[in-house]
Amino acid sequence: MVGNRVSQVIDIPADMTVTDDSTDDRYWASVERVVALAGQKGRTADGIPLLASIAVSHPEWPVRAGAVRLLATHHAGDEAAGAAVAAATHDTVDWVAFTALKVITEHRIAAAVPDLIRISGWPSNFTRPDWARKPVGCGAALTKRALIAVFGTKDPVELRRLEDEYFSEMRSRIAAARKRVRRHEDVVLVPAGPAIIGADEQPDAFRMAQDDTTLRAVDVPAFLIDRTTVTNARYREFLQETGESGEFDHPDQPLERSHRPAHWHDPRFNAPDTPVVGIDWYDAYAFAAWAGGTLPSEVQWEKAARGVDGRRFPWGEDWDPERVNDVERSFGQAVADLDSLEALLVTIEQGQNPAHPVLAADALPQGASPYGALQMSGNVWELTRTNFYTGQDMDPFFKGRHPLDFMNRKEAFHVLRGGTFTSPPACLTTFYRGKDLITDRHMEVGFRCVYEADN
Repeated sequence: MVGNRVSQVIDIPADMTVTDDSTDDRYWASVERVVALAGQKGRTADGIPLLASIAVSHPEWPVRAGAVRLLATHHAGDEAAGAAVAAATHDTVDWVAFTALKVITEHRIAAAVPDLIRISGWPSNFTRPDWARKPVGCGAALTKRALIAVFGTKDPVELRRLEDEYFSEMRSRIAAARKRVRRHEDVVLVPAGPAIIGADEQPDAFRMAQDDTTLRAVDVPAFLIDRTTVTNARYREFLQETGESGEFDHPDQPLERSHRPAHWHDPRFNAPDTPVVGIDWYDAYAFAAWAGGTLPSEVQWEKAARGVDGRRFPWGEDWDPERVNDVERSFGQAVADLDSLEALLVTIEQGQNPAHPVLAADALPQGASPYGALQMSGNVWELTRTNFYTGQDMDPFFKGRHPLDFMNRKEAFHVLRGGTFTSPPACLTTFYRGKDLITDRHMEVGFRCVYEADN
């Protein structure tokens, strides 16, 4: 699959292999034989998938280039053939891409415009006489010629108008998605202004090291944040409305999986008013998009939990177990240090211990943050959109790969905040940073969303 536009890639038959490359003459003779055979087999409409597959995945680039030519020769005007030619403009070997660009020019394949724009940039100002440009190579020149051929004009004003017209529907969809109405009213306002971020913290008896040791002031624009973590009831609405549509999925969403929580049928975690858990970062991303918001950045989350006075816990400076669902409350047993904590955590049993690990998302209002957000300490960890190592927004690119392939990659870890029902006080501060693999689905992790502040 290339760019989600070549929908059928099939196995290349054995007789389509280039068998002898011991000399130049033999190599090219073998290439000509394979291309000729592809032309015979791909002449009918049923042969389009074969030619498309060869154009995308044949190991020898001259054969791929030949298949691109054959698609246009035998199937000019066919949508699937045009999509395969367009996909070939991104081939890693220059001459395959050049061949595709020449074919697009010759046949004026309008479906290739999005691929051409990816190469040239949008809008295509290259016909403007006053427009500064980078050095022009063959690819840039061929792309320019292809766009001019497709749109039928060199005039920069008319070219821009036609490009705008071509992309008008796509831009309308993007604009509508960006302006999606917020699906939730139970939010609190975090006003614009400074926030105290980070802490100079030393490990305590639980030996939980603090990663962000730079105490600093950061200016944060105003935003709205869910008063509580997303509940099972809210999440069920999302599932029922979206089904398997994938409309709000991240482009890197793993293949062939649903957004159903892993612990959807565990009575300890599926009450309507408790936080949804057993979801991963992709699930939370899709829900937030559906809800008209995003996941919070790490800085947004910390300001919402901490306010402007740099407090240690959402409710103030001093630890108060009556305001938080921590490991002692959920397991009903005291812990004093790391050894006793670990001894308690290994007693966990599916469906049994702890019997009632999570509280309702709106429980313990006495532990509210300065802005009224509840349980920003304890109950469940909360996902953010921030990469743990870079501090930038997550930008995953792991689609089609098994987690074992990227579990040691820094790009795969997002920040968790707030601690959970298995956490000691050291993890329940407003500044403690946890991390998790982007595809992990834990019973200890939930999330809430942020939204643009109402004007």
